[in-house]
Amino acid sequence: MQNSQNHPKGLYVLFTTEMWERFNFYGLRALLVLFMTKVLLFDKTLASHVYGSYTSLIYLSPLFGGFMADKFWGNKKAIIYGGLVMALGQLFLFMCASFAAQYDFSRVSGDSSIIISVPLLLFFIGLGFMIGGNGFFKANISSLVGQLYVPNDSRKNAAYTLFYMGINVGGALGPYICGLVGDTGNPLDFRWGFLAGGIGMLLSVLIQIKYHSKYVKDPEGNTLGLIPKDASKIMNSIFIAFLVLIGFSILSMVLLYLDTMVIDFLFYLLFLCVVSIAGVIFTDNTLDTFQKKKVLVIFIVSFFVIFFWSCFEQAGASLTFFADEQTDRSLHLFGKTWLVPTSWFQSVNSTFIVILAFIFAWVWQKLGNKGPNAFTKMSIGLFILALSFLWIAYGVKSLENNPTLKISMFWLIGIYFMHTCGELFLSPIGMSLVNTLSPLKYSSLLMAVWFTSNASANKLAGELSALYPDPQSNVIKSFMGFTISNFHDFFILFMILSGLAGVILLCLTRFLSKLAGDSKI
Repeated sequence: MQNSQNHPKGLYVLFTTEMWERFNFYGLRALLVLFMTKVLLFDKTLASHVYGSYTSLIYLSPLFGGFMADKFWGNKKAIIYGGLVMALGQLFLFMCASFAAQYDFSRVSGDSSIIISVPLLLFFIGLGFMIGGNGFFKANISSLVGQLYVPNDSRKNAAYTLFYMGINVGGALGPYICGLVGDTGNPLDFRWGFLAGGIGMLLSVLIQIKYHSKYVKDPEGNTLGLIPKDASKIMNSIFIAFLVLIGFSILSMVLLYLDTMVIDFLFYLLFLCVVSIAGVIFTDNTLDTFQKKKVLVIFIVSFFVIFFWSCFEQAGASLTFFADEQTDRSLHLFGKTWLVPTSWFQSVNSTFIVILAFIFAWVWQKLGNKGPNAFTKMSIGLFILALSFLWIAYGVKSLENNPTLKISMFWLIGIYFMHTCGELFLSPIGMSLVNTLSPLKYSSLLMAVWFTSNASANKLAGELSALYPDPQSNVIKSFMGFTISNFHDFFILFMILSGLAGVILLCLTRFLSKLAGDSKI
């Protein structure tokens, strides 16, 4: 059975559960900066900071959710609880969009005070619940995929790629459906996009409740993700669970508000989290030296992943602004002109993944141990990402002399195609690597470390998106001495960041393979 090319049924349960959760997440992601700039009237700088801090906390929150699952609740319970909290978060955002028409928002900038109003309160509560619920959902479902297989099963890389395809089926449908009903040109319709995301989240929870115990099992037939045997009964009571879930969501809301409206502290919090986790793991005397070396590899690789995602995640921020304002979105079909909703462009990457994932999964499974190792694949992913920004930088050259021009959708679709290829070289391979190298007792926590690198990257993505040039002004911005005066300079910056990270990671490939104890890992 272990050598069978068929995957366990549990993979498809997790695939579908994750698909609907990603429908919810990416549907909101496609609408978020548009909602902030068109309804709440945030300027692009503040919208970029809120987007970066929100998505950063989204990826940081699994640290706590992974800990709660490992110690008290188990993966299954954490996933269900987290899903319900996220559905509640979308309900708050639905109410926010419904009430927003009753308020006349002043233009908000990063240096001004934000108006205290019901819609803005509901907005931050909704995002806080999305962050809190995600913390219990995300790391736990990802860590279950690898546990469906024996440690050295050659199908594991393919399984993560197929699971990643499930993520992106939801990632393709979310912006399309939520954008169809929410991004209509009528500001009030954003609420229907949020409601659609909440419905998708409830479907995810229902699938998990109905099929987890029946199909999500290890190779010996034991149900995965159950409550740990030595878990405290008090911590598993409904009342305590309610307090933990609501308390963590409120904390997430407060952290988001403070970081975006009061003082920028999230980078320091992220660094503290990484150092704390490293301290817990590397001082654990039950782990031998070989296990600790493998954990060190996870930390090193996670650092390089920051550069990939900080560039990639421009899709939800600066590239959304670019699609909305600098891209010709008109389609001429059947004698009529159709305007493609800005939010739909965030379906492009996920659509390409759905198309290409089976091809990549087949290639990795066919090559087996003959293909490039995980570290080489990830460095290739960074190189492809760098090439994508070189592509769009060339495409915007025509805007230098006439910033009122709009470029063809062809350029934006092209960058998302290359983003997809780079992502398939890096992300599913990285998740599989973390699962392979992690000691079992820290499997969820180390998967959360992987997402912490995403958290740092998303925070950085928001900071970089704030450098988005205003074609109507002559303001020159800079990043570490690199000046940005136009769109070409802006995109070249991302090419440099991702390309340099790819070169360094490639140079470290042999060292990391040796540290991991397997040159073919």
